[in-house]
Amino acid sequence: MDVLLDILDTFVFDRLYASVLPATNPVPAPAGTYNKHINLYYPLPPSPYADSSRWKRDDVARQTTSLFLIGWIFATALYLIGSTIIYHTLFDKRLMRHPHFLPHQIRQEIRQGITSIPVIAVLTAPFFLAEVRGWTKLYDFADEAPFRAYNWLQYPLFVCFTDCGIYWIHRGLHYPPVYRWLHKPHHKWIMPSPFASYAFHPVDGWSQSIPYHVYPLLFPLQKSAYLGLFVFVTMWTVFIHDAEYLSQSVVVNGAACHTMHHLYFNYNYGQFLTFWDRLNGTYRKPKEDGFIQNENRKAQALKKD
Repeated sequence: MDVLLDILDTFVFDRLYASVLPATNPVPAPAGTYNKHINLYYPLPPSPYADSSRWKRDDVARQTTSLFLIGWIFATALYLIGSTIIYHTLFDKRLMRHPHFLPHQIRQEIRQGITSIPVIAVLTAPFFLAEVRGWTKLYDFADEAPFRAYNWLQYPLFVCFTDCGIYWIHRGLHYPPVYRWLHKPHHKWIMPSPFASYAFHPVDGWSQSIPYHVYPLLFPLQKSAYLGLFVFVTMWTVFIHDAEYLSQSVVVNGAACHTMHHLYFNYNYGQFLTFWDRLNGTYRKPKEDGFIQNENRKAQALKKD
């Protein structure tokens, strides 16, 4: 995130803050102060507005504001673009005629999603700030890893760690008092579309993202892997809400498994894998009781009516 912040400071934020909070007597910062993170990868000179704001680049309030804007804009873009692509490619639109698919549901899902994301961005900004300030175990280059194989192991370790955390957080969100307050809005979508991926109470969505941000606080993670995993996690969240029943793996908690969670409520709490559901007796296989065939049959029958 520090590298991305250097880039956006240079091309966007320096000028923005110079316009909003101009400095009365600009004082040039010492050489090498600006773009020190991106310059590790690519030489990028500071913008002509770098010293033109009262909010300097290392100001905590400015960094927090910038990170909030980055989280808000990028998450909204990934949500809308990813959901739209999946909607027009993989999503079986016959399911929109399913009895549990609500009138104007997609419009409602989008409205809830785009109103939740900025609140999630506010709550997530402190984690991003910790990364920018160097309070995490993020590292720049492969040779900085604890050992060579770790550059490959960090991916399955991240998935296993976050999947465990999300399972227990998600299951806790089903505790009745918590459910009524936080998680119930997401279960409004019994037959979800791809746009349901972020259609939830913002504290619900933020709580399930906590393991992603805790991981680099506890374990090493390469910065490029971190950004890649951020995109992967966002897109995975869209994929498991596309109601596509092709994925029937007994290991991967795909769209079929997650649709079972929306339909039957107390099953398949995991995010990526079925391990914790199997271990704790909360796994329900999509093919049980002919689920896939029955749902497709319902959709076909409604299409003929």
